[in-house]
Amino acid sequence: MSEIDERSRELIKTRIINKMREIKSFPQFVVETLRKLNDPNSSAADVAASLSRDEGLVLRTLKLANSAAYGMTRHISDVTEAIALLGYKNISNIVLAATVYSVMDKGLSGYDLNRGELWRHSLTAAYAAQHIAQATKKVPPEEAYVGGLLHDIGKIVLNDYVRFGYGIIVKLVEEEHMPFIDAEQKVLGFDHATVGALLVERWDLPKAYYFSTLCHHNPNSLEDENKRFQPLVDTVSVANSMCLMMGIGVGADGLQNYMYPEPLARLDIDNYELLMSDIVDFAAEAAQEMMPEAKRV
Repeated sequence: MSEIDERSRELIKTRIINKMREIKSFPQFVVETLRKLNDPNSSAADVAASLSRDEGLVLRTLKLANSAAYGMTRHISDVTEAIALLGYKNISNIVLAATVYSVMDKGLSGYDLNRGELWRHSLTAAYAAQHIAQATKKVPPEEAYVGGLLHDIGKIVLNDYVRFGYGIIVKLVEEEHMPFIDAEQKVLGFDHATVGALLVERWDLPKAYYFSTLCHHNPNSLEDENKRFQPLVDTVSVANSMCLMMGIGVGADGLQNYMYPEPLARLDIDNYELLMSDIVDFAAEAAQEMMPEAKRV
């Protein structure tokens, strides 16, 4: 097959849209928990009542609260106390990470990613984005973490269709030196960033994550009316590119990846090599520690 005709392309687009509709929304208790975490009038007890509907999340919350990183001298066994100690942003990250993991923990043959590789890349990008946010102080680290975690979520929808058009996509990448995401768009009528942003919107997550997912491969494409999201877009874009350059979760779409200089300039990153060195050590350690925990949730 040397090309996909227009009729087939329209059929693929229709099926992609239908598949997005089939992707389940977050479980009701997750939606309820996130809503309470974003409600300034809710108490730790309110959040605990919702969170307690999932034993795995309770155990992970208690373990994090009791970790040496928080310098605790006594054991915490009450989830309400743990929530108050960790804060709503950390609890929100725990809930989102566990929920997203359940969707991402699969092999994606269309992207040449074995099972666990998409999660490994996404988790490492989350820690890298968080580290960049801490270093540059342009965006809250917790927000950067979630943006990094979600950026490639669209691959779970596009996988089968990328596999169908893989030969054509790779030919465009290799012979025309086209970025993989542009080849996706040309062949399928969608790319994984657009599909991912639509999923974020479907899950009713904050608009910031819509744009950081949509623009993570094209950080200079953000329109003027949405420039308030530029720091997060830049942070996630740089984190993603660094992870690909490190070879973390690199599949077929790692071909022709491009690191834009503008996000580095906007984030005031003038020592790229040092930041890369920091992220190599930090991301490797974080992924090694957290991935087994995520799998048990």
